[in-house]
Amino acid sequence: MVEKSLWTQQVEKNPEHSHWYIQRFRDMAAAGQDLHGEARFVDAMVPRGSRILDAGCGPGRLGGELARRGHAVVGVDVDPVLIEAAKADHPGATWLVQDLAELDLATAGVTEPFDVIVSAGNVMTFLAPSTRRLVLGNLAGALADGGRLVAGFGAGRGYSAEDFFADTRTAGLALDVALATWDLRPWEPDSDFLVAVLRRA
Repeated sequence: MVEKSLWTQQVEKNPEHSHWYIQRFRDMAAAGQDLHGEARFVDAMVPRGSRILDAGCGPGRLGGELARRGHAVVGVDVDPVLIEAAKADHPGATWLVQDLAELDLATAGVTEPFDVIVSAGNVMTFLAPSTRRLVLGNLAGALADGGRLVAGFGAGRGYSAEDFFADTRTAGLALDVALATWDLRPWEPDSDFLVAVLRRA
């Protein structure tokens, strides 16, 4: 049994939080806002038809768009309410309820490794601190040969870039690229956001 994620702890305190989160993005989409910067980024990394894991997929905004672009997408999230929304709004992908700290895709019949694993939307900062290295190791283990892990999260959320880089090294990952935004601006130590592209060392 692993420590509950900070997201799960938040939902336990406020059971309506997940529903608010789902509606927030549905409203943004209805208003015509561009919600697909991460998907464009990931789509550019791989050929059409690639296998992509959306790790901490939430209600499926990113994974759903990647599926629409022709990729084979599996989305995993610890929150069953978010997974139900993903299934309803984005039926073109496979959506699973699993904790990234206890990731076991084989039990759900998913046995092939992934060309890209993406963890966007501050997922890394919602992990329980005691599970960060475990999660990164699980994700590294799900990569195909030559596959890459893309993680994006904001500064000031309790997980410094320095600590993240140390944890990735411990998990057997090497940094290829560090950016400050999903639109390819360079990362600096004082950047407000980190987009890291990593591979197995």
